[in-house]
Amino acid sequence: MKWFPSRKPKTERRESELHEAYLAAVTQHKGIIYKVARVYCPRLEDREDLIQEILIQLWRAFERYNSNFKLSTWMYRIALNVAISWYRKDKTAKYEHVDLNESLFKIDDENAPQESHDIQQLYEFIYRLAPLDKALMLLYLEGESHAAIAESLEISKSNVATKIGRIKQKLKHEFESSERVSR
Repeated sequence: MKWFPSRKPKTERRESELHEAYLAAVTQHKGIIYKVARVYCPRLEDREDLIQEILIQLWRAFERYNSNFKLSTWMYRIALNVAISWYRKDKTAKYEHVDLNESLFKIDDENAPQESHDIQQLYEFIYRLAPLDKALMLLYLEGESHAAIAESLEISKSNVATKIGRIKQKLKHEFESSERVSR
């Protein structure tokens, strides 16, 4: 599928093609957006706001997407940058309301498939990590290569490998500690 219409001057038709390509890309990769939002925002209301902000930033950047790069990696990079900024942002800031296609990203935790206790714990443990480490683990759990993670987060491959090892040890310790408490 061709994700990006040709780079012609903006016309009504070009704008329509761009919009259709954006909706197709976002629909296909909406799991990326949801995962990033879930890791950075445990509360549903905050998640909805973060998802909206990610969608806005994806739209603003979409015209500049370089099809030489993998679309999912590009979307992760934008989503993670928005989430990290969001995480650091002063919560007293004023937000501009933008209507979005509600059916595209309806978050309904009550009707979502039930996750195992271990998966829920994993999300809780990842939520406690530093912002960069959260991003790194999301990409790692998605099966991204160390090279792709390094490129997305703008760190070296050796740094990726070291951080993953340390985070895995930390998460293992968290799981072991929670098992001891539950016994």
